[in-house]
Amino acid sequence: MGNRPTRLVAALTGAALTATLALTGPAYAAPTRAATTGAAPAAVEDDPSPLDAPFYRYRGRTPLRKIAPGTVLKRRTVRYSIQGLDLPLKARQLLFRTVDVRRRPALGVTTVLRPPHASGRAKVVSYQSFYDSLDPSDQPSAAIAGGRGLGEAVTNVETGLIAPLLLAGYTVNIPDTEGQGAHFAAGPEYGYVTLDSLRALRGARKATGVGRRAPIGLIGYSGGAIASEWAAELASSYAPGVARRIVGTAIGGVLVNPAHNLPYVEGSTIWAGVAPMALIGIARAFGVDLNRWASPDGRELLAKMQDDTIAEVLGFHSGLMWGDVVKKRYPEPRNIRAFVRFSNRLIMSTGGTPTAPMFIGQGNAGELEGTDAGPAGIGPGDGVMITGDVRTLARRYCRRGVRVQYEEYDLSHFTSMALWLPDAYPWLLDRFEGEAVPSSCGSIKKGNPLRRLTYVAP
Repeated sequence: MGNRPTRLVAALTGAALTATLALTGPAYAAPTRAATTGAAPAAVEDDPSPLDAPFYRYRGRTPLRKIAPGTVLKRRTVRYSIQGLDLPLKARQLLFRTVDVRRRPALGVTTVLRPPHASGRAKVVSYQSFYDSLDPSDQPSAAIAGGRGLGEAVTNVETGLIAPLLLAGYTVNIPDTEGQGAHFAAGPEYGYVTLDSLRALRGARKATGVGRRAPIGLIGYSGGAIASEWAAELASSYAPGVARRIVGTAIGGVLVNPAHNLPYVEGSTIWAGVAPMALIGIARAFGVDLNRWASPDGRELLAKMQDDTIAEVLGFHSGLMWGDVVKKRYPEPRNIRAFVRFSNRLIMSTGGTPTAPMFIGQGNAGELEGTDAGPAGIGPGDGVMITGDVRTLARRYCRRGVRVQYEEYDLSHFTSMALWLPDAYPWLLDRFEGEAVPSSCGSIKKGNPLRRLTYVAP
């Protein structure tokens, strides 16, 4: 890792990470008194959403089903904004054709940032955000175009993580990974949107500076890891032209098998509320009405959470259990046939195999964020993501011939990022420079089985 761009990013990342941890720490690691008592968070007054702009709507004569995925439908240039304050940085935004988790035609949006001192062929880092929200107005493109509020603040904070890449001469792609319906946790959709955003960059070469052969690196943590991993594993079958250009994928805090995460986080102090949030996003993506199985209290909770962001959930549902949301006749998730059906489609590694090396980082000290070790077959995690699942994912890709560098941190989900980011950025940028690819495939500990869930009649 001796090349100049890598050293520059590594040096700048430390300062950016310090600022990010300071700004996001209260939301992720230290719930307020209101959170621990179950009180609702204070309302945030927002300006009208940038989503109201005509840019987000397609009114063309050609039906979407007849338009190729990745086709650019609209483009615009906006000032990069943080809580409505414009920065001296132009952002190119593209509306493009993509698909949802059910492979139906859909709209996607991405934001492209060109480096201030670009030279030679463009090198693209596709940064997948951890904006995790059920509200479309929280997506990166809207936040960058002038959005204000608690949800948008997550994207604003990530500016500090993106800036070092721009200064080092990389073009940065930031897709709205959840799709325009905010399908939180619907992993394959994240992957399709990410891949089609990269197709769109090439289709708008004049605006983005990205040519047909530009190399691509994928990176993301937590929600961003969902998008980056699924894009990597789906690329060869869904977007082979993009797959050939991917030089590496770096992910951390990884959601491998959602059916395991549900029993892991239930009853926890900080992360319990993420379970119903994920159920809402996944059910929305698959067109399933959760009210059919929800108890009266569960229906009330689900109704209140329909547009929640991650910052409004963490710590506000301490101790929440599966049985608090569903009717008594469904004591286990596998008693619901629809849950079994869609959860089995969300297990990572079932959609394909990455064509390029991977860096995977995962924490294992979830008790630091109020989550005890899960039951047999699940075990410990980082508070929300399960360490054994991530180990198995890494080992599975190793067996398929992918060179994987796996790092495990004795920290929680949020705090692991402090070690993951300084590891992941230099690793990824070395892939652009053609450096030797490290591998830890022979030393990764055995993990959990990643079997498909089986339906059990209630």
